[in-house]
Amino acid sequence: MRMDVRQPLTAADVVNGWDESSLARIFREYGDEPQAGRLARAVVRERAARRIQTTGQLASLIERCAPRHGKAKHPATRVFQAVRMAVNNEEAALKKALAAACPALKRHGRMAIITFQSFEDRIVKAYGREMTREYTFPGEVDVPELRQPRTPPMKWIQRKAVRPTEAEIAANPRARSAQLRVLEKI
Repeated sequence: MRMDVRQPLTAADVVNGWDESSLARIFREYGDEPQAGRLARAVVRERAARRIQTTGQLASLIERCAPRHGKAKHPATRVFQAVRMAVNNEEAALKKALAAACPALKRHGRMAIITFQSFEDRIVKAYGREMTREYTFPGEVDVPELRQPRTPPMKWIQRKAVRPTEAEIAANPRARSAQLRVLEKI
């Protein structure tokens, strides 16, 4: 699950070492898992009895706790996504890439971002809102009385995300969750 194998943190470290609340948080935030707390408790209980060493062990544990009930998607998909994102610190990497992109663009240059998970899309939308806002404010809380006007550095090319068509999904099923957002430097 590591994008860089030289990185010391592994998925096994996360699954076997992180506490229940940290596991529940990443399952909820990174994986949008509705049963995050329950699954985190199950992981902690299981690893107390024996170390979770394989992806098969983790997948079968999650499936026992949250059966498929005829669903096509495996119930462990979101958990694996969350663990992968935590191991690779993908949230920080995306924020760093977005922050570096605007200064690198020339005037009227466009930045196109494709996201595949709702967590990533929320980060991109928040970045877009910040970069297209016509005012700034001191601190982290937007207090209307403290707003200072500014020319926004970017503008949305299209407000809503561009989703793949049925034909595109048929040709490439992995595109089903893709969302494209485009910003232009002013």
